[in-house]
Amino acid sequence: MIGVLDTQGESAEWTFPADPGAVRTARAVVRGQLRTWGLETLGDVAALLVSELVTNSLRHAAGPIGVRLVRPGDAAPRLLVEVSDPLPDPPRERLARVDDENGRGLQLVAHSSRRWGTRPADSGKTVWFELAVPG
Repeated sequence: MIGVLDTQGESAEWTFPADPGAVRTARAVVRGQLRTWGLETLGDVAALLVSELVTNSLRHAAGPIGVRLVRPGDAAPRLLVEVSDPLPDPPRERLARVDDENGRGLQLVAHSSRRWGTRPADSGKTVWFELAVPG
């Protein structure tokens, strides 16, 4: 069951159970919120990167998984996206070999976003990335 924490104003926030269906649902709510904000052009990349981070959370943590979108109202138009889980260990970027079937998620986040990082949370960690808002 998805928990909608807030979708009003300059931020939107959801909580998902540690269930494989959370990846698909997270992509859908992110695309929907970006459409509501008139930021459809960021939908594909934001959904892809959220999908990677939620998948990482599912593999390494026992849930719940939080997803938060923030439209800062400052001079630099950007979208901040955060994915949180209860595991305190920060993710490690690794070099995937050509024939590896996984291990590229954080590389994808790093190369597709303006910047990204991690920070400790009260219970676990948050992995975040920023996307430039066109316009």
